[in-house]
Amino acid sequence: MRDFLDGIAVGGVGSEQILVLRQGVGEAVPAFGIGGETTVRLPIYQLDAFADRPFGGNPAAVIPLDAWLPDPLMQAVAAENNLSETAFLVAGAGSEGDYGLRWFTPAAEVDLCGHATLAAAAVVFHHLRPGTDTVAFGTRSGRLEVEAEADGRLSMRFPAWPRTEAAADPAVAAALGAAPTTLFHGPDWLAVFGSAWAVADLRPDFRAVAALPTRGVICTAPADTPGVDFVSRFFGPSVGIDEDPVTGSAHCMLTPYWADRLGKTVLEAAQISARGGRLTCRLDGGRVVLTGRAIPYLEGTITVPD
Repeated sequence: MRDFLDGIAVGGVGSEQILVLRQGVGEAVPAFGIGGETTVRLPIYQLDAFADRPFGGNPAAVIPLDAWLPDPLMQAVAAENNLSETAFLVAGAGSEGDYGLRWFTPAAEVDLCGHATLAAAAVVFHHLRPGTDTVAFGTRSGRLEVEAEADGRLSMRFPAWPRTEAAADPAVAAALGAAPTTLFHGPDWLAVFGSAWAVADLRPDFRAVAALPTRGVICTAPADTPGVDFVSRFFGPSVGIDEDPVTGSAHCMLTPYWADRLGKTVLEAAQISARGGRLTCRLDGGRVVLTGRAIPYLEGTITVPD
């Protein structure tokens, strides 16, 4: 991991060593040997994405790097953070954006994550490149662009995901504890219910949900709240997330579905998890524009093996 450090000084302290990482901002941060091994301190930020209040939305960790850490180490950090997603970003990594961006749940790396992308963009705008208002990330899902709006919200351009209507599946009904009126297959499965209270009342069997051959199940229904078009919940125990508080990527399927059903391209969405979250969704051809806020919660450092 030593190659990614930008300026290292090593000196003895008793029987231990101190490894100093000179970060991009020029601050020297000491990291102390543990059990004879050297360690490195890395900056970490935690933000609540798609939140309309503090302690709402979906918390994500963001860790800027000078170069990628080994995959097992990034997975271990995500497991230690125990948030639905930890985002790692590297300036100039790849050819598709200003930063390479990767996302890890506590159990696995994923191909697309909305709320951690929103959080990563906020870190870029406020800490890494203050004064900028656009950023592009190179990811497993291609180039993702984020723009800062005048009202302080951030807008992301994501791919619109296709869906195919599927036959009623007793395993889905058993796993969710209720039968959806319609089921669609796609990158995730989309289960449509008749009312918001039916979605709110779901009590899934998470082992049964994890056994379904999909990353996760999106449950949705028309909203019963003025100013909101539809509600949703997302269950992804197969990737270590029983219920995700707010799931940006799920709206890559939700937005085209509700745009077709309601005959409108701009929609207000509420994810009705315990924490709750709000998004504005816009269908723009083959892309989905997701807009929301990222509220800062924590700034600090983590200590990892060198």
